[in-house]
Amino acid sequence: MRYCRFQTESGARFGKVEGGQGEDMITALLPDFPEAHGTAAAPRGKFAPIPLSKAKLLAPVVPSKIVCVGRNYREHANELGSDIPLEPLIFFKPPSSIIAPEGKVQLPPSRMTQRVDYEGELGVVIGKRCSKLATGADVRPYIRGYVCVNDVTARDIQKKDSQWTRAKGFDTFCPVGPMVSDELDPFGAGVEVTTHVNGQLRQKGNTREFIFGLDILIHYISQVMTLEPGDLIPTGTPAGVGPVKSGDVMEVTVAGVGTLRNSVV
Repeated sequence: MRYCRFQTESGARFGKVEGGQGEDMITALLPDFPEAHGTAAAPRGKFAPIPLSKAKLLAPVVPSKIVCVGRNYREHANELGSDIPLEPLIFFKPPSSIIAPEGKVQLPPSRMTQRVDYEGELGVVIGKRCSKLATGADVRPYIRGYVCVNDVTARDIQKKDSQWTRAKGFDTFCPVGPMVSDELDPFGAGVEVTTHVNGQLRQKGNTREFIFGLDILIHYISQVMTLEPGDLIPTGTPAGVGPVKSGDVMEVTVAGVGTLRNSVV
């Protein structure tokens, strides 16, 4: 299944996405997922399908936390001049950093940072409560689906600070979307992740290149903290990260999910 989250007259709703007549359509409303806390009342009457391109899309996740993975591609670690991690390197981005597809990434004042980078990633959306998984346990039942993420980073702050909260945590520094899909298999043949800036290819990687696969990552994180439905795990970025400036347009594509497009202001 593929689903999005979009604005209706009665509030934010989750919608099922299906292909039709050459374009994706929102064909039905879905019951709120647990993380939505039932904040949107279900519209009355029959839902008339609408083209996905005509909907006002919102971020398709409402996580209690965003648990990111650093340096999970060997070539990306090399381009930063960093050691290859011996175990998963995890850090947080605050939920307040999330913005929707087509949302604008706001550059902080130049007195705070001189370099802000894109980082295209595959994101994992947790589907059910997950805590202290046993060694060898199958993590797939805990995954609801996958999504595009842009882990926007103030690179100079990241290099200066001893931890990454400030560099990764600015408002608007976590674009997510355009939809969540379970119709891909990062455990098998792998999934391609690309990033374009102003139409030019900047990153191209495949989840086959992960240092730590999804099974290892989710097991590792679950030993530390309980993962709740809706929680988001960006799984690391391929090589090719670089700076953006006001006016640039970033596009992160995950094969089988779609393209997340955001501009910089």
